[in-house]
Amino acid sequence: MRRFVRLAAALYCAAVLVAATPLEQALSKQLASAHGVTRSLGVHVVRLEGERPGKPASESEVFAHLADAPRILASNTKLFTTAAAFDQLGSDFVFSTPLLMRGSLYDGFLSGDLAVVGSGDPNISGRLHDADPFAIFKGWAEQLRRRGVRRVRGNLYLVGGLFDDEWVHPDWPADQLDRWYEAPIAALSFSDNCFLVRVRPGQQAGEPAVVEQVPDLGLYEVNNTATTTASRRQHAIQVTRPRGSTVFQVTGRIYRDGDSVDKWVSVQDPISFFAAALRAALREKGIEVDGADQRVAALPGAVWEEVARHRSSLETTLSITNRRSQNFYAESLLKLLGARSEGVGSWDSGLRVVKRFLTSIGIESSAYVVADGSGMSRHNRATPRQLTQLLGYLNSRHDREGFLRSLPASGEEATSWHNRLVEDPYRGRVLAKTGTLRGVSTLSGYATATSGRFYAFSLLFNDTPAAWKARRAQDRFLMALIDHG
Repeated sequence: MRRFVRLAAALYCAAVLVAATPLEQALSKQLASAHGVTRSLGVHVVRLEGERPGKPASESEVFAHLADAPRILASNTKLFTTAAAFDQLGSDFVFSTPLLMRGSLYDGFLSGDLAVVGSGDPNISGRLHDADPFAIFKGWAEQLRRRGVRRVRGNLYLVGGLFDDEWVHPDWPADQLDRWYEAPIAALSFSDNCFLVRVRPGQQAGEPAVVEQVPDLGLYEVNNTATTTASRRQHAIQVTRPRGSTVFQVTGRIYRDGDSVDKWVSVQDPISFFAAALRAALREKGIEVDGADQRVAALPGAVWEEVARHRSSLETTLSITNRRSQNFYAESLLKLLGARSEGVGSWDSGLRVVKRFLTSIGIESSAYVVADGSGMSRHNRATPRQLTQLLGYLNSRHDREGFLRSLPASGEEATSWHNRLVEDPYRGRVLAKTGTLRGVSTLSGYATATSGRFYAFSLLFNDTPAAWKARRAQDRFLMALIDHG
C-alpha cells in the first residue's frame, strides 16, 4: 500500500511538472518526497497581496494538494483561538486583576477582608518578572504595607466566577493530566497552574535523590523512591501525580555527577494554589491573613477599596501563546472570549465565539471542527485552505503587524523553531505556528521568498510515524518556497 501511495504521488507530480512554473515544480518535488514520511497530508499555498486589504487569498493560489480535506490540527488550532481573540477583544485589550480590601484599619490590623477578582489573566507568574513567581504578589504586599496593613483579621475572598468550574477539558488524555501542557483553566491562576519539581542527586551512589518543590506551598506531598546512581546510562527520572491526588511520585535514578532534573507538574486545584501563593508572598513581606479562603462567584457586598491592580496586555499574551505554544494561555483566551461575549467563561461558549468569528470571514462552519483552544484535543480538524484563508484575512487587516509579531520566526531561539531553518537565507523568513501530537505534525503561517513575495501556507501532516522526518520534509518544502517563490 505504501509503495502504491508513493507511485501515485510520483505520477501526480510528473503530470504537474509538464506545464508547471519553477515554483510549482519545486513544490511538487517536495510533495513527492513528503509522501514518504506521512500517509495523510494536505498542502495549500497562496501568494498574499498584503497592500490590498480584503483581497481574498483564493485569488492568489499557487499550490494545492488535497487542500479541502480536514485533518487533525494539533497546535495549529491556536491560530483560530488567537486570531479570534485578536479580532474580538481588540489589539489594545488589557487583562485587569484587582486586589481589594474592606473593613477598618487600626495600628496595623485590618478588621476586615481581602479579595482578588479573577480576570482570567494567564500572566500572573514569574515569566515576565525575572523568574520570581511571587513578584506580582510582592508588589501587592508593598501596597498593603504602604496603607499600614500588617495583619488581616478577616478572610481572603477569591472571586472566580468569570470562568466556569470545569477546569479540565474532557478530550484531554487522562494519563497526561499531571503534565504542564494539560494544566487546569480557572479565572484565578498562578504560575500557569504548575509547580516545579526539582530533583538533585545525593552525594553518594545509592543515596536517595533530593526533591524540592518550587514554590513549596505545603499543598502537595512527595513520595520519593528515586535514588542516586554512579552510572550515566542508568539516569532516568519520572515525576507523576495521579489524577485527583495531592501526592506526587518521584521514581527512577539520577546520575551522581549530573545536573538537577526539573519537571513541571500541574496542580489539582488552581484556586487553592493561587490562594496559597498569595498568602506565602504576603507572609514574606510581613503580612498575615488570619481568616479562611472564601471561594465566591461574585464579590460580596459593595464597600471595597482597591489596593492594587495587575495588568497584562493581549499582545504579550498572544505572543506567549503562539511563540511558546502554551496550551494554558490558549485555553484561558478561549474561556475569556466566552465570558465577555456570552457571560459565561466555558469551553462551549468560547468555541461559539470562535465559530462566529470564522463564519464572519467566510469560513463555513460545517467544514471544520474546533473542540478546544490549544489543539490538545484530537477532534480539532480543519483544511489547509481554511487555514490560509484565515491567514489571508489577518494579513489584510490594517493592524496585521500586531498579530504577525505573535508568531515565532524560523531559527528563533526559545521557540519550537530554534533549530529549524537557522541558516541564511531561510532564517527569519518564516513566521509560523507548529503543531505536534502523536502521529501529527502541522505547520501553518507566512513565508517571505528571496524575491520579496509574501506567501501564506498550511502543511498538515497526519498519520506520521516519525515527527522529526515530517518536520524535515516541511522545512524542505519551505526552502523550496523561499528559493523559488
